[in-house]
Amino acid sequence: MSGLRTTIEAALLRAVLGLPDPVLRALVRRPVELDGQRLDTEMQLLLLLQRIAREPSMGDLTVESGRRRLTEQAGLVSGGQPIGAIRDLEVDGATGPLAARLYVPTARLADDAAPTLLFLHGGGWVHGDLESHDGACRHLAEHSGVQVLAVDYRLAPEHPFPAGVDDAVAAYRWLVEHPERVNADPARLAVGGDSAGGNLSALVALAAARDNLPLAFQLLVYPATDFTATTASRRLFADGFFLTAEAIEHYTAWYLPDEAARKDPRASVLFADVPPGTAPALVVTAGFDPLRDEGEAYAARLADEGVPVETLRCAGLIHGFFNMVSVGRAAPEHNREIADRLRTALACGNGGRRTPSSTDLSTGRD
Repeated sequence: MSGLRTTIEAALLRAVLGLPDPVLRALVRRPVELDGQRLDTEMQLLLLLQRIAREPSMGDLTVESGRRRLTEQAGLVSGGQPIGAIRDLEVDGATGPLAARLYVPTARLADDAAPTLLFLHGGGWVHGDLESHDGACRHLAEHSGVQVLAVDYRLAPEHPFPAGVDDAVAAYRWLVEHPERVNADPARLAVGGDSAGGNLSALVALAAARDNLPLAFQLLVYPATDFTATTASRRLFADGFFLTAEAIEHYTAWYLPDEAARKDPRASVLFADVPPGTAPALVVTAGFDPLRDEGEAYAARLADEGVPVETLRCAGLIHGFFNMVSVGRAAPEHNREIADRLRTALACGNGGRRTPSSTDLSTGRD
């Protein structure tokens, strides 16, 4: 019965967010403008619907109920994505095998060696799994033409820091050592993820450079980079924009119960040394996201260290839009742009490395 309810809710949500822009503006009445940005009307309506439905904040939920709710929410906004083929498998983790899922885009079904991205999901190091990001991984693979290998790393509070980091690095090492297991092209390997997964992906990229492992590209979608942050975006968007300051506090306490560890560069990657040869990066942020400023600070840090980096701020969007691939127009458009950039990065003739450093600030839709 719950599956039917989710299907109906998803259909209603697609119908509402698919209404013409003038109708959406009429429904929300007054636009939200903050920090020189305007919240996309679709995002504003989505947040309004959550308030009307009295959806609890992730910070108000137990670990288990939060895990279930994230998967349910993701299903509402990401379902029904086509993909060429899917294969479940296991990869090495730091202490044992990890469940993984390979997404093969239609364009790569006949390939012997395909560009491949190791994907690490978001969810505050506490929530998230292969199911919560299934739609997003399907969309990214099919629209980029890049294989996506999603990995179920260990989660807090059962497995606090640094378990997730260790698993992420071990899984990437497995991919480097066994590319034939997933028909991966060793010259076109990438790592990427959203939020907590963006944090872990950045750490994998640094570890790969230190250990001289091949890595062509890193895709960091609204990454958490500083557990000591008191940025303007954390203050401005502390409440009312999906990811709240309260939820961040809960995630931090579960993942990093030892407060001293919050300054560890394997947690707060903004403070980590950036070794020579660190892979080029695309850092994506959302304008109305508490993590916006620290993500952009990390992009600036990489650029200062000579790493080729592009930034993409989706100014009208909120944290979590990476999962919104089947509702509305704004989030899917930005997600297609992310996929396009991944395709370009891994199609470069120099092994995926882009020579110029550039910055591209993308504004949101009204």
